[in-house]
Amino acid sequence: MPVFLTMCRSLVVGILCVFALSLSAQVPASRATVLPPLPNPAWLAQLIQSSPVLRQHTVGVCLADAATGQQVFGLNEDRYFTPASTMKLFSLYAGLHLLPDSLPSLHYIVRPDTLLFWGTGDPTLLHGDVPSARAFNFLLHRPEKLVYAPVPCVNAYGPGWTWDDYNYYFQPERGPFPIYGHTVRFYARAGQPTPRVVPQFFKPLTQPAPAGLPNPEHDHVHRQELGNRFLVFPFTNNWVDETPFRTSSALLLQLLQDTLRRPIVPAVLRLRPQDSVRVLRGLAVDSLYRRMLRVSDNFLAEQLLLMCSSALRPDSLNTARVIQVMRRRYLQDLPDAPRWVDGSGLSRLNLVTPRTLVALLFKLHQEVPEPRLFDLLAAGGRQGTLRRTTYRDARGPWLWGKTGTLTNNHNLCGYVRTKSGRIVAFSFMNNNHVAETSTIRKEMERILIQVHERL
Repeated sequence: MPVFLTMCRSLVVGILCVFALSLSAQVPASRATVLPPLPNPAWLAQLIQSSPVLRQHTVGVCLADAATGQQVFGLNEDRYFTPASTMKLFSLYAGLHLLPDSLPSLHYIVRPDTLLFWGTGDPTLLHGDVPSARAFNFLLHRPEKLVYAPVPCVNAYGPGWTWDDYNYYFQPERGPFPIYGHTVRFYARAGQPTPRVVPQFFKPLTQPAPAGLPNPEHDHVHRQELGNRFLVFPFTNNWVDETPFRTSSALLLQLLQDTLRRPIVPAVLRLRPQDSVRVLRGLAVDSLYRRMLRVSDNFLAEQLLLMCSSALRPDSLNTARVIQVMRRRYLQDLPDAPRWVDGSGLSRLNLVTPRTLVALLFKLHQEVPEPRLFDLLAAGGRQGTLRRTTYRDARGPWLWGKTGTLTNNHNLCGYVRTKSGRIVAFSFMNNNHVAETSTIRKEMERILIQVHERL
């Protein structure tokens, strides 16, 4: 019997060895091949420092091997820069850690004859670009009386935002229960006296601008600062304009009732011990992440942090709470602590070093499958804010990244696939430049092409 058992054991071991060898033979070459360490590109410092375009402003560059995190190049990489919209990568990282696979559309409690609901910050309700009908259909078909309870939320504008950008599409107000993306869309067609207005609720509040009214910014539509009156300037061609509207709980109720065509009663949120708070799930999170990162949507980024806040505590929405949790739980190992105050990067109070951005890119590359991660980002010559660049070849894009632009600041960070097959995480930051942004963009392109070809 012992001899028989020994033979069985030997047979099993032999089968397992053959199986293991067959599996190892199936490992893709790209994973089985270990590339040698990246060389230090000393030529890159000379390329940057000799550039007449980059000479008169502050430049910070950092490169690291995305597979190991090893830094291979740095120039002013430990100095703090205004990051602009590259801060959206921090918002993405918060969403990945604090939200499940689908967005929280709203919180609600069912009582005998009442549905009490309140916002989570989900921006997709009737949004023009990432629309969701989940909350709309839910509220439309509930048999109970609808009662809306506003919850404490952050200010409409973030700290350090530019107040006189209130009229522009890129700075809608933040809020706990957004509808229509907090913007009015105007569709003008040549030969028609007035544009089409969406939502139509604002059509009676829209009128032609008085003759002779100055229009120094060449706006299509101008909204009064503290109200919701919209002036449309004369037009002879087709255009589409998005203008933020001024938000309030009262206006939200009007818009919801006008859209749902059923009454909604306002109330104060008071939770009872027996209440069971439920969450209505909406769109897949990548639908929001993709739009936020590819086209650098500020509103989606701000609302993303509010949704993260609702996941931590459903009865209030607080951006600072999310930032504090992320710094304490997930970002303690960054080289330099970022100064992080909003979700979009609109604030000039945000400050980040190039090597910290690269460290964040390394964490993302480690935690998110590469195909998914690259699909969320703008891609060279293909999509988003990088669609008009030449960061691509016959095989497709070789650079995926996130741009960040404010007046006199233009940054780019992301990943470069080099001709040798490596993935390099990089951050290229330009602050306080007086040259045209297009000039800075072309110079970065010239230098990053060298990184692609020579590393």
